[in-house]
Amino acid sequence: FVSKLRDRRTRDPTRWLNSFRSCYAPPRRNQPPHIRTGTKQSLHTARQTLNYSLRLHQMSSDTLKMPAQSRPSKSTSTAPKRTTIAVPSGNSTAPLSANSPSHLSSTLTPQQYFSRMTDLQQMDLQSAIDQMRTLCTFYPQRVSKMAYYRKQTKNHWARDDPAFSFLQIVMLVISSIAYGLAFRLSSFSAILSFVLKSVLINWLGFGVVMASVGRVIANQHLMIEGRSASHVKQSVEWLYAFDVHCNSFVPLFVILYGVQFFLLPVVLGTSLLSLGVANTLYAIAFGWYFYITHLGYRALPFLSNTEVFLFPIAAILVLYVINFVGYPFGLGWNASRIVAYIYFES
Repeated sequence: FVSKLRDRRTRDPTRWLNSFRSCYAPPRRNQPPHIRTGTKQSLHTARQTLNYSLRLHQMSSDTLKMPAQSRPSKSTSTAPKRTTIAVPSGNSTAPLSANSPSHLSSTLTPQQYFSRMTDLQQMDLQSAIDQMRTLCTFYPQRVSKMAYYRKQTKNHWARDDPAFSFLQIVMLVISSIAYGLAFRLSSFSAILSFVLKSVLINWLGFGVVMASVGRVIANQHLMIEGRSASHVKQSVEWLYAFDVHCNSFVPLFVILYGVQFFLLPVVLGTSLLSLGVANTLYAIAFGWYFYITHLGYRALPFLSNTEVFLFPIAAILVLYVINFVGYPFGLGWNASRIVAYIYFES
């Protein structure tokens, strides 16, 4: 009804009053109560609509009486303006202006990321603990999906909170000291050396290599081609690739630094049982590592064929079977005994 009045402002709206009165006439006395109540509510709504239409008609009449110079132009509209937002997804090489929000990139450098570890007030430790707990469940993909929300709010995929990495370093230090005491290292310097090897080689060095290799593979071979020209070219950030390593390292740490510690008397033996338990722990740990790595890269919408990060799991299974088959022929290798010899026999 209101739209008809807007289109035909010159018509007299009083003729609509008669139609409303005929349509919403007061009910008869012999009608049921619920029908009378509903009709009164409809009549009340119709009266409100009619009053609103009369005010619109009065406003339109005043506008027509105004001089042509003082009338508002047709380009001036009370309708809300539409805002176009460019969603950064794709692999387009179209140039963008610097004012476009999708043109921005992550300004957080690795040096700034690691320097923020010295300020505990800037870290959300509880959130990091919850994410670690989720990575050790059957739904680790929930942590990878959080990168999408970071991209929508902060325009970068990687974490800007170093609490996750800080907790991993703390756990590595504590577990390395426990391993040093369990293997009866002779001096404090020997324990400190093992702690530094665990942090700088096993976590940081291995993470830098895996992040760099994964980033090169993703940017050079897994980018989606043929995107629309309205999409923004993107690439895998190095910090995000390192984030993927940190996520994947959590279950590996739980198995090889936690579960294996309590099974040291078993896995360091020379029997077939010791070989089977030790190699099973390492196979599960590294298989889980590469599976979560696959989930991390699969969460990026501009990558395809991320299943290539699952290929190392096939190699792990082959080695696992070869160790069992070759044990009667003296070709079985106990992974726990090999690692213990490398770190502690010297």
